[in-house]
Amino acid sequence: MYHYNYPEPALSLEQLNYHLYTRPLPSLFTRNYFIPDDIREELQRRSEIIRTAPMPGLNLPEDLQGYHSMVPLEALVGERRKFGNWSTVVYRAINGKDGVPYALRRMENYRVPHVTAFAAIETWNKIRHPSIVSVKEAFTTHAFGDNSLVVVYDYYPNAQTLYDMYVKPKAPSFVNGRLQQQSQQIPERTLWSFIVQIASAIKAVHDRGMPVRVVDPTKILVTDKNRQARQVRLGSCGILDALTWEAPADMLPIFQMEDLARFGAIIVTLCCQNVAASHANNLAKALDTLGRTYSNDVKKVIVWLYGKPGPHKTIGNFLDLIGSKVLVEMDEAQTSVDRLQAELMSELENARLVRLLSKMGFINERPEFAREPRWSETGDRYIIKLFRDYVFHQVDENGNPVVNLTHVLTCLNKLDAGTDERIMLISRDEQSCLVVSYKDIKGFIDAAFRSVLLVESWDSLLNDYTA
Repeated sequence: MYHYNYPEPALSLEQLNYHLYTRPLPSLFTRNYFIPDDIREELQRRSEIIRTAPMPGLNLPEDLQGYHSMVPLEALVGERRKFGNWSTVVYRAINGKDGVPYALRRMENYRVPHVTAFAAIETWNKIRHPSIVSVKEAFTTHAFGDNSLVVVYDYYPNAQTLYDMYVKPKAPSFVNGRLQQQSQQIPERTLWSFIVQIASAIKAVHDRGMPVRVVDPTKILVTDKNRQARQVRLGSCGILDALTWEAPADMLPIFQMEDLARFGAIIVTLCCQNVAASHANNLAKALDTLGRTYSNDVKKVIVWLYGKPGPHKTIGNFLDLIGSKVLVEMDEAQTSVDRLQAELMSELENARLVRLLSKMGFINERPEFAREPRWSETGDRYIIKLFRDYVFHQVDENGNPVVNLTHVLTCLNKLDAGTDERIMLISRDEQSCLVVSYKDIKGFIDAAFRSVLLVESWDSLLNDYTA
């Protein structure tokens, strides 16, 4: 609440809480009272995944350097993921200090030879970028019965790797009664979105004088639906730096060139849905194959990334090469922000109505209040009760309940705004009726709720005094 700044001789107007009365943006967005079903379902799936419990009998540590409730995110038996020569497993665990879930990647049977190996993890911890999974910390442990290195990352529930989503063969499915292989071809617009996001992440790392070293489809996560494409983030960063902590400084340019080469290999792999297609011996055939589906611009960037190293070959020059695609990605990012803000405004309306319903809940049908058994059945409180019936307890001509959410939201919005519109309230025995305005009812609710607060505060003071 705040007052207007210009002078008013007779009275001082007080402006409404404008954020409680938002209007939809003048665009194609559809006005909703609640979050759209697809967004709500996705958020609910993430919430459920965060709270899943581990299967019994896994014999996982109950506490791991302050992390508890561990759940494996990968198979503990059978085919295991490799990181160099070491087997690795990813767990989800809750941090006991902040209660937030994190992803813990454990390198099995690895003994850290020197404390200097953790310096790279500390450097990665300072990097914050929307296309990089943030590194939190690293530590060693014997809790699994061996020497293990554990690196902690931000956790994104329901995320998948690029490999699992677009490259790994999918089981055939029935389409129109026939068993057909599932198509995994990536639309070109989605492919360019991936290219721009990954290039932006690589540039953020290279600008800090570091290599990424994990530009691999099995380590890049697809975390969110992002406009027409999806949000991707580089994962498992910092581990190779810790494992090869003795690498000389003059290897930095070589590692950065390897990042660009692996970047090109990812693009070929995604286009052909085959890891073998990215091998140098198969490149010519792969370019011919993807040229039938994708534009010549895709082939140009692949050839550039596979080209010979040189002073001109930097991630900055690559972004200059795809500048028009970056602009398209930026435009769609702005559109996404507008859409999310529109959804947020509709949720603000929900919070406003919940506060109003809570007030009514504290007042209606309240027994034995202020030493008056019929407090909520007399005076202004009786009108509030009749209004509750008018909003929620209407029936049709056959006496059946009318469940009309539009009627409920319309009435509550008018009540919260305190309009002068009048309505007729009829008693339950249909022997009397009252004509009142929404403005009057709002005043009755505020007065009754203040009396509840005053009595509660007074009783609390008496209890404190007598104690």
